Amino acid sequence: MRHAFFAERMAAKLTKYEDDALALKIHSVAIIGAGTMGVGIAMCFAQAGIAVVLLDMKQESVAKGLSAIESRFHQSVKRGIISGAQLTEAMALITGTCEYRDVGDVDLVVEAAFESMEVKKQIFSILDEVCKPETILTSNTSYLDINEIAQSTHRAHKVLGMHFFSPANIMKLLEVVRADKTDQQSLKTVMALGKQIGKVCVAVGVCYGYVGNRMYACYGREANALLLEGATPGQIDRALQQWGMAMGPLAVNDMSGIDIAYKARQENGGYSNDPHYFRAADLMVEANRLGQKTAAGFYRYDKDNGSRIEDAEVLTFLSAEADRLGVVQRSDISDEEIQYRLIFALINEGAYILEEGIVDRASDIDVIWLNGYGFPRYLGGPMFYADEFGLAELVAIIKGFKKLTGKGHWVIAPILERLVETSEKLALQ
Repeated sequence: MRHAFFAERMAAKLTKYEDDALALKIHSVAIIGAGTMGVGIAMCFAQAGIAVVLLDMKQESVAKGLSAIESRFHQSVKRGIISGAQLTEAMALITGTCEYRDVGDVDLVVEAAFESMEVKKQIFSILDEVCKPETILTSNTSYLDINEIAQSTHRAHKVLGMHFFSPANIMKLLEVVRADKTDQQSLKTVMALGKQIGKVCVAVGVCYGYVGNRMYACYGREANALLLEGATPGQIDRALQQWGMAMGPLAVNDMSGIDIAYKARQENGGYSNDPHYFRAADLMVEANRLGQKTAAGFYRYDKDNGSRIEDAEVLTFLSAEADRLGVVQRSDISDEEIQYRLIFALINEGAYILEEGIVDRASDIDVIWLNGYGFPRYLGGPMFYADEFGLAELVAIIKGFKKLTGKGHWVIAPILERLVETSEKLALQ
């Protein structure tokens, strides 16, 4: 926990990007998209006293978004999080519009539209035309290439990512994605702004899924593989909760909607050549088991109270699919195997991310997982935990998983091999 405390403070320092550029003061922002994420992001800024223009293409979407914001603020009042006066002040700062010309004078834009490169490039092209030259343009994209988005503007130096986590008005983490041409002033401005709205900010580079989601894909990959191999959703989720995670991966998937990640994989090329890759999740979507919103996903959900129920039908689906794919189901899958396969998969991917320079420090990865993914704080984060577990033993176990599964993705990150040889710590890199 001491490590976590200092890691969060270190993450706010752009030690590799020091120059004389001063952060700009942001007095007004525009949010493009009045859906769930746009609504939550708008609340973050309004609560910090920053004027917000919420833009969507249809008036009914704008009205629905504004209504959702007010409703969420009322819930916060009921819970004693804010006062009635604060609700009134925040709502007074938010206006809605369907016209791009109404966002021309804002200091910063956060695009929170549909996760499609074509859509985002079109939006950024319009924003580049209507916004004042000094306006910073950001995207809330979870996966897409910020460099490609920036190319649709004439101000690539003022384009970067602000990846909020859902629900945006509650989750503390903000991944600030620096593109290749992002200038230091824009980066510093967004890092300072994130702190102003109460976020724990981590600067990251561009890659598919950035840091958190790229690692989470490896974590989820192993959960899906274990389902085909004979583990049940309940066993996997219980094993990870007993290990220390706030929720198991399959319960999380059901809560967020199994189709969300499915669509992202379809849209953005997030598939490997392995026919087993996320096949269990795809199977659920194909059966219209999308999670809590359809009262069926990896679990069934009671329609009266929403309680989670283990469903034998899921096991039948998985067994039949395993037969089709030639996967031999095992009855000897232990909780320890489940825990190590998921946790070590994300550690190994984190090591690759560190080696590629996507983050400045290993501790930045810990901050992301502590604040965005429910990693137990008392374990310090995945990189710190790897050191505490012992890198030599971790590497040996990963080699064992490659032999057990026969999967080529179990390739140890070179930095782990080097650190074992030199007896150095991963979290200090």
